[in-house]
Amino acid sequence: MADVPVPPLLQHGVPMTKVSPGSQKSYIFRLDADQGQIIWESKKLRIIPIENIKELRSGPDARYYRQQFQLALECEDRWITIIYILDGQYKTLHLIASTKDNFQLWDITLRKLYAIRQELMTGLRNEEMRHALWVRQCWKSSDHQSDQKLSFEEVERLCKRLNINTSQDDLMRLFKQANSQRSDFLNFPDFQKFVKLLKARPELDLLYKKLSSKNGGKFTFAVFEAFMRDCQKSSLSQEELRTIFLRYAKRSEAKAATTPTSPSLPSSPSDGDGDITLSLDAFTAFLISSDNSAFTDQHGRIYQDMTRPLCDYFISSSHNTYLVGHQLVGDSTIEGYIRALLQGCRSVELDIYDGDNEPMVFHGKTLTSKVPVREICEAISKYAFVTSPYPIIISAEVHCSVSQQDLLVTIMHEVFGKALVSAPIGEHPKIDKLPSPEELKGKVLLKAKNLYVSERERIRTKEVVLDTESSSTEMSTSDSDIAQEVRKELRRAKTQNIEAIKELKEEFRKARNVFNRVRGQHQVPEKSVTTALVGAATATSTAIAEPPIKSDKQDTKVKMSAALVALLVYTVGVKCRGINKKETYAPEHVFSLSENTANKIMKQGMMDLIKHNKDHLVRIYPKGLRLSSTNYLPHRYWAAGAQLVALNWQTFDLGTMINHAMFQRNGRAGYILKPEALRLPDKGVLARRTLHHLDVTIISAQQLPRPKDSTGHEIIGRNIVDPYVEVSIYTPDWTHFSFPSPSSGSSSPLLGPSGSSGSGTPRAITARTSSVKNNGFNPIWQESLRLSFECAANLLDLVFVRFTVLRDGENDSEPIAVYCVNLASLAMGYRHLPLHDSQLCQYLFSTLFVKCSLQDG
Repeated sequence: MADVPVPPLLQHGVPMTKVSPGSQKSYIFRLDADQGQIIWESKKLRIIPIENIKELRSGPDARYYRQQFQLALECEDRWITIIYILDGQYKTLHLIASTKDNFQLWDITLRKLYAIRQELMTGLRNEEMRHALWVRQCWKSSDHQSDQKLSFEEVERLCKRLNINTSQDDLMRLFKQANSQRSDFLNFPDFQKFVKLLKARPELDLLYKKLSSKNGGKFTFAVFEAFMRDCQKSSLSQEELRTIFLRYAKRSEAKAATTPTSPSLPSSPSDGDGDITLSLDAFTAFLISSDNSAFTDQHGRIYQDMTRPLCDYFISSSHNTYLVGHQLVGDSTIEGYIRALLQGCRSVELDIYDGDNEPMVFHGKTLTSKVPVREICEAISKYAFVTSPYPIIISAEVHCSVSQQDLLVTIMHEVFGKALVSAPIGEHPKIDKLPSPEELKGKVLLKAKNLYVSERERIRTKEVVLDTESSSTEMSTSDSDIAQEVRKELRRAKTQNIEAIKELKEEFRKARNVFNRVRGQHQVPEKSVTTALVGAATATSTAIAEPPIKSDKQDTKVKMSAALVALLVYTVGVKCRGINKKETYAPEHVFSLSENTANKIMKQGMMDLIKHNKDHLVRIYPKGLRLSSTNYLPHRYWAAGAQLVALNWQTFDLGTMINHAMFQRNGRAGYILKPEALRLPDKGVLARRTLHHLDVTIISAQQLPRPKDSTGHEIIGRNIVDPYVEVSIYTPDWTHFSFPSPSSGSSSPLLGPSGSSGSGTPRAITARTSSVKNNGFNPIWQESLRLSFECAANLLDLVFVRFTVLRDGENDSEPIAVYCVNLASLAMGYRHLPLHDSQLCQYLFSTLFVKCSLQDG
C-alpha cells in the first residue's frame, strides 16, 4: 500500500497466538497491503480492514490487557493489541508474536500502513493515492486466479459487488474501450483505464463547461476567482486564491513547450494568468481536495481565543465514562476513558466506592463490574493530553469512607503529580473568576461535591428540590414517577417502534441471567426481573436522597476527608438551591442537573439559567432511566449556556453525532468558545429571531460502500440498492427564550405553529431526494431541496445538518453512510462531503457531492 513495503514473510503469513478470555490459540496472520487488511483463518476467514482500526497498542502500552489475562511479563515485548470497529461494535484483537523479530516486523509495518490510512482520511487530500489504493483493492479482490488479468465475467462480478447494475452491453462497451490488447481480458493498465471510464463524472464535466463558457471555453484565473467568490463564498484574498489556482492549473500545451509548468506568481492577473488554464482533471482535483473542504475547520488548528474563563466554553464531556455498555449490567473498564480522551473529551466521570484494599469505580447499586481507581487514573494520566493540551475535569461521585477518600487523594497525587490542581494558580488565592483553558494547560481538575459547603447551605425544606451532585441520580424523582415513566416509555415504544420492545425484553432477559448467576437460582419470573430492573433504576435514581452525612437533632458530622476537600479548587460541587436573585454562588461552585430537572428549569426560567452560566460551570447528565445508555440531543442544553453537557460515549446515536460534529471544531481541543450571545450581558441579543433557508442541491455520490459482516467480509447477497439522500436540520427549541411582545413585530414564531413542539424538544426539519434505481456505487440525483428554519440571536453554532444516504424500501436498516456537521462550519458552494458509517468511522473512498447555499428569510 502506497510506498510501504510489506515483507514477504507478513504477506505469506506468520503464526501468532490469539489471546481471548479462557483460551490461547495459534493462527496464521497475514497482512495484505493492497486490500488494506489483516487476515487470519479460524473457523471462518476473518478480516480487519486497516481503516477500521482505532488504536494500536504494543509492549508496555498493552500491559493492562496482559495483566487482565494474567499472563507472564515475558510476553510483554511480543504483545500487540488492535482495537477496531466492525459490525457496529468496538472489538479487540490480542496477539503474541512467536519471536521478537516477528513482533518488530508486524508492529512497524502495521503502524506505517495505519498511519497512511489515517492521513488519507484526514480530509479529502491525496486523491491520486486514494484512487490508486482503491483500484489496487478492486484488482486484487477480482483477480481470483492470481494470473494478473481479468476476464469480462470477473469484471461483471466486480461491478455487481460495487452495486453497479449496468447493462451487459454498456459494460462490454467500456471493457472494449479499455482493452488495448484487443484480447478477452484486461491487464492491470487496461483495468486502470476501465476504472477511469467507470468513475466518469458527467456532472463535473457539465459544471466545468458551464463555468468556462463565460470565457470562450477557457478556465482562466478570472473564471476561477469569480467561481470562488460567487459560488463558494470564499473570503480569501486575491493572492491566496491565485496561489491555489496555480497549484492545480497548467499552462496550455502551446505555452508548456517553452514555459515552465510552475511559474512564479504574477503580481497581477494581467501579468500572465490569462495564459494559464485549469483543465477538467485539475478542476476535479481541486473540488475534491482539502483546499475545497466542506468543513471550514479542516486545517485542524486551534484558532479560538483560549484565554477566556472556563465558563465561556462548551466542554466535551462524558457520562459514566467507565461503562462500555448497559447502565445496569455493563462492564466497567479503563477502555471507556481511553476512547473518550483520544476523541478529545475533556471531562470524564468516576463513581467511586470502597474496595477491599483501595477505592473502586463502578455504577452503584447495579450489577456492573468494578475497576480499581488507580488503573483509571493511570489511563487518564497517559491519554489526557494526547489529543488536546487543555485541562481535564474529573467529575467524581465519592461514595467511599473517609479512610479510602484519603487513599484516593494519595493515588491521585502519585499518578498525576504536579498536573493535579490542589491550589489556586498564580499569586491570588482568592477566586474572583475562573481561570482560562490556556492558564490550565496540562492540568487535571477534580470536581466533587464539597459536603461542608452542602452542610452550611442546606436546602430549606419549603423550597423545591431541584437536584444534587449525583450524575446517576435524580433526587426529585419518586418511585411512582419512575414507574409511570417506565410505563410511558413502553407505551411510546409500542406505538412507535415494536423493535424497541424487543430490545427492552432482551435487556430484561440479560439482566435475569445475571440475577440468576448472582442469586444461584435457576428461574426468576419475568415480572420479578422487570421489578428488579425498575428497582435498580429507582435505587440509582434516588441514591442521593440518602444524605451523605449522618445527623440528628443534637449532632451533625460531615464525613469528608480534608485532603479531598483540598483538591476542590475551581470545580467545587454544590447543591442547586435555585437560580434567582436570592441565591448566590461563588465562581468555583458547580452543580449538576439531570436532563429532567434541566428541562424544568429551562421551561420556567431559561434566561436565568443562561445568565447563571455566564459566570459559573453547570453540568447536565442523562436521566437514570436511559438504561440502554441512549443520549439526549446536547445542543438543547448548549442553547442554555451549559458547558459540561455529558453524553454516553459508548452509544452511537444522533446525540453522539451532534456532539462529535460540535467538537471536531477548534482543532479538536475539546473546548469551543460559546457564541457571544451566550457570553455577553446584553439580553436583547437573545430576543432577536430570524428565518433562514438552507438550499441544498444533492448532485451525486462517489463509491458508496457495501455493508460488512462481523468477520469483515462485504455482504454480497443483497440486491442492488436504490439509494436516496435525506437532509435534516436540527435546531434547539427557541420557545423558552424571552422574546418581546407580539406588538414588536419579531416575537411570534416565524414558521407558524408547526415550528415547535411546545414540549421543549429540539426541532428537526427534513427533506429527501427521490431514489436512483439500480446504482449503489455512483448515483446522480441533481435534486434541489430547501430547508427553512428559525434561529435566535444568530446562534448558527447550535444548528446542525445531517446528510444521510439510505436504501429505498429498507427504512429500518442501517444507513449506507452519514455526514453530520455544525452549520456554522459547513462551507457553502460545491463541496464533497466525507461520508461515515453509523459509528462515525470515515469511509476511505466514499463522498457525497453537494451544493449548499444559506439564505436569509
